[in-house]
Amino acid sequence: MRDFFRLRLRAAAAAGSAGIRTGLRWKLSAAIALVGALVAVALSLVVHNAARVSMLDNARDLADERVLVAQRNYELSGRLNFPNTRIDDPDLPEELRRKVEAGRRATYVADRPGGATEIWAAVPLTDGHVMSLHTGFTDRSSDILSDLDQALVIGSIAVVLGGSALGVLIGGHLSRRLRKAAAAAHRVAGGEPDVRVRDAIGGVVRDETDDLASAVDAMADALQQRLEAERRVTADIAHELRTPVTGLLTAAELLPPGRPSELVQDRAEALRTLVEDVLEVARLDGASERAELQDIVLGDFVTRRVAARDPRARVRVVHESEVTTDPRRLERVLSNLLANAARHGRPPVEVSVEGRVIRVRDHGPGFPEELLADGPSRFRTGSRDRAGRGHGLGLTIAAGQARVLGARLTFRNVRPPGASGEEPAEGAAAVLWLPEHAPTNTGSHPLPRLP
Repeated sequence: MRDFFRLRLRAAAAAGSAGIRTGLRWKLSAAIALVGALVAVALSLVVHNAARVSMLDNARDLADERVLVAQRNYELSGRLNFPNTRIDDPDLPEELRRKVEAGRRATYVADRPGGATEIWAAVPLTDGHVMSLHTGFTDRSSDILSDLDQALVIGSIAVVLGGSALGVLIGGHLSRRLRKAAAAAHRVAGGEPDVRVRDAIGGVVRDETDDLASAVDAMADALQQRLEAERRVTADIAHELRTPVTGLLTAAELLPPGRPSELVQDRAEALRTLVEDVLEVARLDGASERAELQDIVLGDFVTRRVAARDPRARVRVVHESEVTTDPRRLERVLSNLLANAARHGRPPVEVSVEGRVIRVRDHGPGFPEELLADGPSRFRTGSRDRAGRGHGLGLTIAAGQARVLGARLTFRNVRPPGASGEEPAEGAAAVLWLPEHAPTNTGSHPLPRLP
């Protein structure tokens, strides 16, 4: 159950981290820049078209006034004396011609190939002919439109750049808050119960990030309470079992000699060992354990302890060193690793000491993938066939004691060089990395499992 809650916390932290890795700052900046570009382009097109239509309307009104003046002059003098006017111009647009023949004065805008714009104005004469005025869109108007388009382009670029900068600022602020929240959630998942995500992100302005942080804090508090309640129940049950188990073991020793008595004594002893292991796990979970430090010569210490625990194991001291640690807890870790290698692996068991690093290797089928992925878990044995040998507490206790020592304990399978992960392992290796400096405030709360 505890491992389930721990995985829930890790999943929450991983979910936050995933959100961060997508590049929220740049996504938000790109989104604002895209929206700004679309708005700028749309407004530019509207402004350009509105300005062009207004200029064309002014040009048509001017052409209409000129053709009226030309009509009056022609009817008074009988000759054309106004520039760009013609009588019955064959190039007169057909649509304009039909309107004039219907007795209407009209103007017309024609777009010629090449982008040239022409303004036509026509009026019917009293003699039945058609007078028309033909002019082009003035260069001054074209220059005004060109200047307007240039200003619109510069404005659009400024809007896009400003939107991008605003997106970077807003996204950067939100990204920093989320990164802080993710880092704090990782610390909570790693077993630091005093960390609060809301305090980690800080800030004065309240937003959805604060809601997320408060929810994670509430979840962490609830899980911590449940874990503490579970630990207390486990410790109470194990403590209450010590007295009857001790009595059972004493009674078993009073039985008449024989095979049945030996079986009863063996099972009673196994039960007592299990109860003691459960009590030790409960103490380690309580985060109250502290190391009692001494200076020891590591290679000599390991050699003597291994010889006493498993004389068949091979010990090799590559590089001797003096360390400051808790000898009792270190011996406990070493004994559990040797017991696990003897129970689930195959001989020979090899122990090497190189500086502050202790390696325990067997030549069995290797650790199961679940242990390599999630670390040791109680009541999940290292045996692939789960044949009933052990309760999975040995490696759990070893990992807990290593944390009290300020050390880290890693597990891996040994394969030939260049072999893929699909090939069978040639053995299992547990590596204990003792700290360079003596631990001062370690405790036994769960810490992130390092590779």
